[in-house]
Amino acid sequence: MNTYIDAAQQFFDNLVETATDDQLFAGGYLRGHFDLAVGYAQVEGVTLSSEELNNTIEASLVKAYHAGELNDEDKAHVVEIWEKIKKLAQ
Repeated sequence: MNTYIDAAQQFFDNLVETATDDQLFAGGYLRGHFDLAVGYAQVEGVTLSSEELNNTIEASLVKAYHAGELNDEDKAHVVEIWEKIKKLAQ
């Protein structure tokens, strides 16, 4: 699990060097959801599997989408980056 978290954090860090402005926004937005889920698990003393962490993040993203936090273009960038992040867990 920590390997996945470390890989995801490195992925987010690397975006700064290669991403477009839209991708940077989406990466920062997604990193917020990711870090929040990891932080809650740490505070609660819960060890989540990669799958459980991903499910928690996806539930958070869906809630944000339904609240209208992102326009369709931004949502597409978030989904694109999220798919790449999830592959890091495998």
